[in-house]
Amino acid sequence: MTTLPSDTAPVICIAAALILDAQGRTLLVRKRGSSFFMQAGGKIEPGEAPLAALARELQEELGVHLPSEVSYLGRFLAEAANEDGHWVDAELYSFRLDRNVSPAAEIEEVIWATEEMLPTIQLAPLTRDEVIPLFCCLRQ
Repeated sequence: MTTLPSDTAPVICIAAALILDAQGRTLLVRKRGSSFFMQAGGKIEPGEAPLAALARELQEELGVHLPSEVSYLGRFLAEAANEDGHWVDAELYSFRLDRNVSPAAEIEEVIWATEEMLPTIQLAPLTRDEVIPLFCCLRQ
């Protein structure tokens, strides 16, 4: 069970994507220097709309253009994977992508994960607790 942050806990606002392919897999990324896999996306800059932040981050990290058909899944709060004592406040979107992608910028590794692979992968708290349950429902 996720414990909500205290009033003084730093919160990082991010936009992230649950990306699915035709084979029922989800795209996960691992940042350089981290052991956690998570959704592609990143920090929302001051004054930037979440969807604009997501489009910028996808282009920078994966060379992917945000498609015209994107679904908003909601806003989720979780402990940050790579910054102790911080939390992420995530605007989460979903779309389908059927092409290979290559890591760029701070992304070290990209994988297309199946539901069966997930127990063997170290997942960020947001991915593990909030996104994967959605993935399991959406891939049906």
